[in-house]
Amino acid sequence: MITENLQKLYEQYTGVSAEHMEEMTGSGSNRRYFRLTGVKSLIGVYGTSQEENEAFLYMAEHFKKKNLPVPQVVSVSEDKRYYLQEDLGDTLLFHAIENGRTTSSFSEEEKELLHKTIRLLPSIQFAGADGFDFSRCYPQAEFNQRSILWDLNYFKYCFLKATGLEFQEDKLEDDFMKMSDVLLRSTSTTFMYRDFQSRNVMIKDGEPWFIDFQGGRKGPFFYDVASFLWQAKARYPENLRNELLDEYMDALKQYITIDRDTFLSQLRHFVLFRTLQVLGAYGFRGYFEKKPHFIQSVPYAIENLRQLLQEDYPEYPYLCSILRELTKLQSLNGKAPKKPLTVKVISFSFKKGIPYDPTGNGGGYVFDCRGVHNPGKYDQYKPLCGLDEPVIKFLEDDGEIFPFLENAYALVDTHVQRYMERGFSNLMVCFGCTGGQHRSVYSAQHMAEHLNQKFGVKVELVHREQNIEQTFEATTR
Repeated sequence: MITENLQKLYEQYTGVSAEHMEEMTGSGSNRRYFRLTGVKSLIGVYGTSQEENEAFLYMAEHFKKKNLPVPQVVSVSEDKRYYLQEDLGDTLLFHAIENGRTTSSFSEEEKELLHKTIRLLPSIQFAGADGFDFSRCYPQAEFNQRSILWDLNYFKYCFLKATGLEFQEDKLEDDFMKMSDVLLRSTSTTFMYRDFQSRNVMIKDGEPWFIDFQGGRKGPFFYDVASFLWQAKARYPENLRNELLDEYMDALKQYITIDRDTFLSQLRHFVLFRTLQVLGAYGFRGYFEKKPHFIQSVPYAIENLRQLLQEDYPEYPYLCSILRELTKLQSLNGKAPKKPLTVKVISFSFKKGIPYDPTGNGGGYVFDCRGVHNPGKYDQYKPLCGLDEPVIKFLEDDGEIFPFLENAYALVDTHVQRYMERGFSNLMVCFGCTGGQHRSVYSAQHMAEHLNQKFGVKVELVHREQNIEQTFEATTR
């Protein structure tokens, strides 16, 4: 149903059907993304929340009119649940600075991208707010006491309580109210992106583009600076963070003038607040939704918190005492992530039996290739296997193998995505045919390459009857 609706939008916009549609790796949201290719490459989006979609569509149109670097939406379904937008490629800023993030030594090229990005931030905050109808925001029109307390209680219920650390709720709530009062000293009519961080910036032709801004609202510009510069897994060293802060303040001069000391004194409260909000999100996505990526991010956020608490926050004495206890918990400090997923893909002959699963998980998918036209019936192909060019040409010219594999991809892709989210370490996918020589070998080879390329997972490929083994090593995503 989803692919059919996106295909319909594509046809309406281009006049022809998309030649290929592939689901893209998901994020932390409930939206699903597809790349549709043909006469034009576009990104198809399906969002379950109509209200959130409408907020994004309004913002994208408004920001585009302001000449801000956001993807252009080209087609929208009547119910606003499906839309097509400009394809900005595959490079997130987060991935473009991967070497710096992992080594804490950022190259000049990585620094340049970060400088460009932070310098653009005031434009969406100030120019983007010009003529903006904040009533179109979802779920909240502005940053206010209610939204602050939502986020602080998000931290309390989804993270703090999950740790088992004991605390007095009344004292904690008192400090939450104090923090709310401090944060609300900074009021402005600017657009607050809210989740401005390197995973929500695309790099196209060396330039930053803004994405995933649909949670934005009217609010203080300090928040986005805190969100970007103290992103947990970005791991910016202090000297680089100061460089980027200077870059932001220089770009800010185009819109307002603010004393650096005044700016920093207020910013530190937003950094603490954002860190707590992020821990709440990690708790919910990791502990409750069982998504390992978020659990693995917790130690980085805890280290940020530890660094913040080196300087006292006298406004929130009880909160800080609890947070210091939190940073001492061994379970939150560098806990080893679960073993990453390895997919074993096997071709085999049904005559010799279905492969045994040595992991003890009882196996996984077994696909029967015997319904596909068999090259083995013809003498010229009998000495060959599914890796040989004449057999490949036979199967592809015949065409029956393509819908068979597309259906297999759809099933296995969903499974792999779910296993990665839940932190499972093993999955087995088998393709059987009469002799384990032609159809099954071709199918297993293509499935292995597909999974490695799409998800970056390690794939162990075994053509059992051919005594051929191949390993596709995991790639960083």
